[in-house]
Amino acid sequence: SLQYGIVLDAGSSHTAMFIYKWPADKENDTGVVSEHSMCDVEGPGISSYSSNPPAAGTSLVHCLNRALRDVPKEKHMGTPLYLGATAGMRLLNIANPQASDAVLSAVAATLKSYPFDFRGAKILSGEEEGVFGWVTANYLLENFIKRGWLGEWIQPQKKTLGAMDFGGASTQITFETRDTIEDPRNELMLKLYGQVYKVYTHSFLCYGRDQILKRLLSKVFQAESYQATVSHPCWPMGYHKNLSLSSVYNSPCTEKERPSLGLNTTVTVVGTGNGSLCTQHVSKLFDFTTCSFSRCSFDGVFQPEVSGNFIAFSAFFYTVDFIRTVMGSPVHLPVDLKDAAETICATSWSELLQKAPKLEKRLPDYCPVSTFVYLLTTKGYDFNNHSFPNIAFQKKAGETSIGWALGYMLNLTNMIPAEKPSSHKSMLYNYWVILILLFVVSTLTSLVTAICLLRRSKSLTI
Repeated sequence: SLQYGIVLDAGSSHTAMFIYKWPADKENDTGVVSEHSMCDVEGPGISSYSSNPPAAGTSLVHCLNRALRDVPKEKHMGTPLYLGATAGMRLLNIANPQASDAVLSAVAATLKSYPFDFRGAKILSGEEEGVFGWVTANYLLENFIKRGWLGEWIQPQKKTLGAMDFGGASTQITFETRDTIEDPRNELMLKLYGQVYKVYTHSFLCYGRDQILKRLLSKVFQAESYQATVSHPCWPMGYHKNLSLSSVYNSPCTEKERPSLGLNTTVTVVGTGNGSLCTQHVSKLFDFTTCSFSRCSFDGVFQPEVSGNFIAFSAFFYTVDFIRTVMGSPVHLPVDLKDAAETICATSWSELLQKAPKLEKRLPDYCPVSTFVYLLTTKGYDFNNHSFPNIAFQKKAGETSIGWALGYMLNLTNMIPAEKPSSHKSMLYNYWVILILLFVVSTLTSLVTAICLLRRSKSLTI
């Protein structure tokens, strides 16, 4: 008998629906909740429907209908349904709060029309997104607590993993630390299964994949004085595209750099594949100089020294996976990532298309995104030759996707208690111990009896 839960991850570039399952008699056991199925919503993220909010709700119908099939009908009423929106909606809420509210209302109306236990649609803060991703990764890898083969509770002696998420509009870093966290806004104290964790977390809005590409185009346009034809060093040689200024300056992340030209102006952008010049432009997206703390990552944000193992998912995984599988380059050290980015930048458009024709839509951007990931991890987060190999670039843990969605559901359904599970939970362990002792005693008794009988038969024979 299984129970189910549904979480819609409404990201900036698209929405994904995750259906989770666990035994109906689950008592806060870890490693039991797993991914039953998932569905990618067709079309862009819900924040893109600001001018037509009802369409945001309609876009979810296909996946919700699939949930009707994937979750047994008799379980529908008892299945919690959540929608969490992330950085795309955070940006829309900054730019147009009324439109943001309208989109959420339209989405909620659609979700309420289904026979599940709808428990709300909300915009997550960047810190929530980061921490729930950290909880998901460590829960799936059984770093908090797990059951032993005798049914006893075991709190592993291994440390938790840090989590790095790279979405469409923001990027998050979250990890446990013993260092002093100088900015209280970055500190969270979590009590899970009786253990207290001091966690550092920060979310960088406007540093997601889609937004850094817009910000980068703005830097390139500025450098080229908004001419009718602009050279883009981060795009491959042989690639060109016509872009309207509105497609670049329609975001709060770029509005401060908006030119006086009309936003309907079209610019022809031509790729030149210059890796070193690309790195210079991408570097301008960060501020590595301002810092009022003892140490910072970038943009004046405090960060303690990274320590322990990390798991990097979302666009981190897809970027490194492209380098490994399409470009055939290993990524073990920072220099590997740097060299791979330079190689991608130097590869012509026709060569890239030949290598990965199915990735045509995203191919032009692997050069700038790889360069960005290199600068973010090394100059930003300060991973070096010693700590960089501790990053695992992964999409899943087992069969379950890593991201904030599972951690969000575990939190809202109280599946991870603050206190260590009650002693009755380990009664099974006590019974096992008693049974094993009885088995040992009975075995020894049998052996002693057998030896005595053997000796007696021998003495009678003599």
